[in-house]
Amino acid sequence: MEEQRKSVPFECRGCWHVWEEDYLVRSADDRHGNERQVWLVAGVRVPPPSTYAVCPQCGGGQITTFPEGYLARHPEARLAATPAAIAEAALLSPVPPRPIV
Repeated sequence: MEEQRKSVPFECRGCWHVWEEDYLVRSADDRHGNERQVWLVAGVRVPPPSTYAVCPQCGGGQITTFPEGYLARHPEARLAATPAAIAEAALLSPVPPRPIV
């Protein structure tokens, strides 16, 4: 059995939060010669990252992953995780509301 530590970077498409999660991946061949992987977090078996990720900041489920080591090579991705503040006036419609009849 082979064990490998993996750090998987994620990004939430809802709030643009960027984070990494650490996994222990155990690989072994089953009795039929097929490779099998078991993903662990803190010793607990979990599904592979892309099938269950939830944003820790907003709870959203629209998550994307990056290749391993991506954030180490692109530190600007962490900075982009904080969207610019939107002016309150930008959210107001220029069209006056219609009266209710």
